[in-house]
Amino acid sequence: MAGIAVLAACAALVLYGLLHTGSDDASTAHHHTPTAPVTYEVTGAGTADLTYQARSTSGRATVVHAAHLPWHTTVDIPLGEKPSISIVLGHNGGQAHCSLAIHDKHAQSATATGPYGRATCTATLPKSSPSR
Repeated sequence: MAGIAVLAACAALVLYGLLHTGSDDASTAHHHTPTAPVTYEVTGAGTADLTYQARSTSGRATVVHAAHLPWHTTVDIPLGEKPSISIVLGHNGGQAHCSLAIHDKHAQSATATGPYGRATCTATLPKSSPSR
């Protein structure tokens, strides 16, 4: 009787090995998406609300309320995406300047001025890595 139980257990393991592909195991399946470093920088005085694209599994933008200026960050963004940063000044206005760099190369800049002034910097990343 014990031999039948061992034989059944072995058969079950062999069958499991044949049928299980491992594709549903998220902890061992790592899909690498090529990215590019994007640097966002906002200069000025005072504070501003900032919204920028970063690598996010949900695809949602990152929001920083009342960021103290000057401010900057560098994030990795998947190739083919459109990095962007938006500035919104408060009721006191002022002036703030955004710039966006990809691989440390300037891509775009813009300036927000006055009460509730707005500016957006955006660019397009290539769909594949440039040949080196």
